[in-house]
This record gives sequence, C-alpha cells and structure tokens, in this order.
Amino acid sequence: MDHKHERLGTPRAAGIAGVVFAMLMATAIVLVRIALPGGADGDDIAVDAGQRSAVQTALALLPFSGIAFLWFMGALREQAGDEEDRFVSTVFLGSGLVFVATLFASAAAAGTVLDESQQHPPFGRHFAYTLLTTYAMRMAAVFIFTTSAIGRRLGVFPGPLVVLGYLAGLTLLLVGADVPWSELVFPAWALIVGLYILSGRRPAGPLPAAPA
Repeated sequence: MDHKHERLGTPRAAGIAGVVFAMLMATAIVLVRIALPGGADGDDIAVDAGQRSAVQTALALLPFSGIAFLWFMGALREQAGDEEDRFVSTVFLGSGLVFVATLFASAAAAGTVLDESQQHPPFGRHFAYTLLTTYAMRMAAVFIFTTSAIGRRLGVFPGPLVVLGYLAGLTLLLVGADVPWSELVFPAWALIVGLYILSGRRPAGPLPAAPA
C-alpha cells in the first residue's frame, strides 16, 4: 500500500519535468543557434553585446535543462516498474545519460565561440555544432525510440503519441544537421509527452503479455 502511494506523484513529476526540460532546452537551442547563425561552415559569428549575452544565458540554462531531463528520465523509468524490459531499459538509460553528457560538452564548446575571432580557425564553433546536431541529437533519437517502445508495450502511450515519437526519432536520426533548427524536434516531443502525462489521460490498458 505504501509503495503504491509513493508512486502516485510520479506521473505528475514526469509531466512537469518534461515540460520544464522542453522549455529550457528549446530556449537554449534558439540562443545557441543565434551564436552559430551559419552552422558549422558559416563565415559569420555573433560578437555583439546582445548576442553574447544571449549565449551566456543559454549556457546558464543548460545545466538546469540537463537536471530537468534526468528527472524526466527517472520519472518515466519509474512508470515501467517491475514490468520493464531489461534490454530496452538499458538502451533507454544509456541514451539519456549520453545525451546529457554530449549536451553539456556542446555547451562547453559553445562557450569558446565567444572568444573566437574571424582571424582564427573556428574550432569551437565546429565542435559545438557537431556535438549538438550530430551526437546529442542521435542520442535523443534513440531515447525517443526506446521511450515510445516502452510506452507502447505498457499501454501508457496512445497509438498517435507512439507514432509521433517514432517519426520524431527518425527525423533526429536521419536529418541531423542537414535541416537547420531540427534540434527543436526533441524538446517539442518532450513537451507533448509532458503535457499528455499531466492531462491524466490513459489508454485502456497495457498490451497483453506474450505467451510463454
């Protein structure tokens, strides 16, 4: 009985964490994109005071975004409980942790962009851009795939939300840096999942277990 009561707040915690993460992540992506307007191969770079301040704000937001994501990930994993698939759960956890690591690494690299000049090779710009749009977003795609698979298997996500998750994952996995601003797909997905969880709506029940 006590164990069940302990889990009562978990769905709401997951929903709130998802919404907070989505808002912080989207804001940080927009601000960092302002500092990298031409992408990895762009010739221009933000150096004026307003843009420099915007990037510094983004770098200050990213740690909180990572914390919110870890909370979001932990609350989602708690929903699986004893029914979790060990293989999928391991990929879910690993992709989430690697995403946070690469997110923080890209933020650190983006900080060096503020100190670069046009007379020097834009190493920090290339490094930050590659980490964010290639590695972090690929891990985000894997996280979306596994979350959608777990949600489908346990019956906690409706069919349209599962399909949306697979489409979002494919977008991040295949498109990557080829389409500017595609990174916003991840926080948009997290926002939709968070709002769905907060709405309290649930499908009829989990999928029937496969016969032994």
